[in-house]
Amino acid sequence: SDLREAGALLASRIGDAHSLEFKGDVDIVTEMDRRAEALIVERIRERFPDHSILTEEGEGRETGSAVKWIIDPLDGTTNYAHGFPFFCVSIGIEDSGEMVFGAVYDPTSDELFTAARGAGALLNGRPIGVSRIERVDRSLLATGFPYDIRTSEENNLDNFSRFSLAAQAVRRAGSAALDLCYVACGRFDGFWELKLRPWDTSAAALVVSEAGGRVTDFSGGGFSIYGTECLASNGLIHDEMIELLGRRTP
Repeated sequence: SDLREAGALLASRIGDAHSLEFKGDVDIVTEMDRRAEALIVERIRERFPDHSILTEEGEGRETGSAVKWIIDPLDGTTNYAHGFPFFCVSIGIEDSGEMVFGAVYDPTSDELFTAARGAGALLNGRPIGVSRIERVDRSLLATGFPYDIRTSEENNLDNFSRFSLAAQAVRRAGSAALDLCYVACGRFDGFWELKLRPWDTSAAALVVSEAGGRVTDFSGGGFSIYGTECLASNGLIHDEMIELLGRRTP
């Protein structure tokens, strides 16, 4: 319910952000980001005052608790600023270093993705599962570009080029959390991205794995929300994606 309330708060102002000059866009987006985060953090602290909270905007706190809430109040800020309806609120719960629950809410489509460790993944309360496509050349993939694309040589453009030639198509929609949830429910067959932060992936990566998908780093090793590489797929095309990621452009 807190996710839906935060989502409704964001949705109520998306038109306002889009109608203003650019400086106004940034101000409104920042304001709504912080208001959504404050709403969520306040509710968590009311009910679980001892739990740690990690947030994008810095409202969280470390209490030493084994339980940590990881919050992204607005994933897809650039989309939101332009009125492009692809953004979400994400909340993950980590217990003793393991993700145990995740929820991602898209207020535009009123879609709530949830997952609990060992209990499967749901979309609006109904079980979801990954796609059954077995080859990259028949796959619809998703990715994104890092914030430092203009200054870093590790900018994903090489991988984007390879996958664009290898896959049926590649989408770049602007919200990693929703991209991952779309892998979980079979709309995308695979996703890869560099330099994501814990709040981008904490909930959605669990949704993928609980939906029967696979989440690793680019070499197929263990995935960490605190790492720099995220590769998620239906599992069937995973090894082929690893191979493409490992290939160097001549």
